Amino acid sequence: MHHESPIKRRVSRQIRVGSVLVGGDAPISVQSMTNTETCDVAATVDQIQRLEAVGADIVRVSVPSMEAAEAFGRIRQQVNVPLVADIHFDYKIALKVAELGVDCLRINPGNIGREDRVRAVVDAARHHGIPIRIGVNAGSLEKDLQKKYGEPTPEALVESALRHVDHLDKLDFQDFKVSVKASDVFMAVGAYRLLARQIEQPLHLGITEAGGLRSGTVKSSVGLGMLLAEGIGDTIRISLAADPVEEIRVGFDILKSLRLRSRGINFIACPSCSRQNFDVVKTMNELESRLEDVLVPLDVAVIGCVVNGPGEAKEVDIGLTGGSPNNLIYRDGSPDGKVDNANLVDTLEKMIRDKVAEKQALDANTIARG
Repeated sequence: MHHESPIKRRVSRQIRVGSVLVGGDAPISVQSMTNTETCDVAATVDQIQRLEAVGADIVRVSVPSMEAAEAFGRIRQQVNVPLVADIHFDYKIALKVAELGVDCLRINPGNIGREDRVRAVVDAARHHGIPIRIGVNAGSLEKDLQKKYGEPTPEALVESALRHVDHLDKLDFQDFKVSVKASDVFMAVGAYRLLARQIEQPLHLGITEAGGLRSGTVKSSVGLGMLLAEGIGDTIRISLAADPVEEIRVGFDILKSLRLRSRGINFIACPSCSRQNFDVVKTMNELESRLEDVLVPLDVAVIGCVVNGPGEAKEVDIGLTGGSPNNLIYRDGSPDGKVDNANLVDTLEKMIRDKVAEKQALDANTIARG
């Protein structure tokens, strides 16, 4: 079941965001952004820890003021995940968080203003070994570009991005990544395709202001799916008007569907129909919520009847096929007993957790043998 992805990644220059490599041959990282008040250190730390628990690789925090910068320093000491500071306009905030242990600066050199200020930020980034993320957004294009193009277009987004890149090139700073986000799928995809051909740096993908949980997930999956399938993209952020934890889950689900990352359980489940011998939807909801903590890659099939059940079960780590009077369980592709509806979820959860423990032990042995 664990086939390699047929996707050939775009070649990019690798940068390091704290302990996480972005670009080159590094796995595509999944990030989110806190939506708490940054000055509320306890709430922000709590949210970052929840994001870490579901596997976030990188977390971004907005730092709009000097007071928020001080708070950022205290937050940094209490969490492990690499942190990106989101900074607009005031270059002194960037200098402050660079001192306080930030792992990446999200700035647009163009809106930091004067040459000497941009240079000061870049020098601080160089001194501390911090990469920069240039983030261009269709909603905040420079006035002259709005005039030149009449409206946001992929070309306008890329021209804006290249202006910012040019600032960094002039200062001989190459450790950066770029995003060109739009809320329209075609505009974002068009901009990333254009940009991918013009720079060697990694690309941060996102469809901005994508929408609520369902509509935003669909829009992000379609837009990012088009790009990722072409090998474009090194780190992703799913923008949802929802709990940031959902952004991480959706991000991993997108990467899993393209076989670009395997993390946690890959459930194969039928949509359920009148042939089902147990309640597939209820069983899946229950299993998913009970097993949210599992980060070890595992394929699990939950199929309601014997039409496709045995075929799917032979390809996965753990398989369940509906049968009458009892359902059939498969372990590593072979039949492994029967289970009635009453004990279904408990039995499956135990089997999955045993399998996870077995995989972890194997991995530990492999590491130990080195």
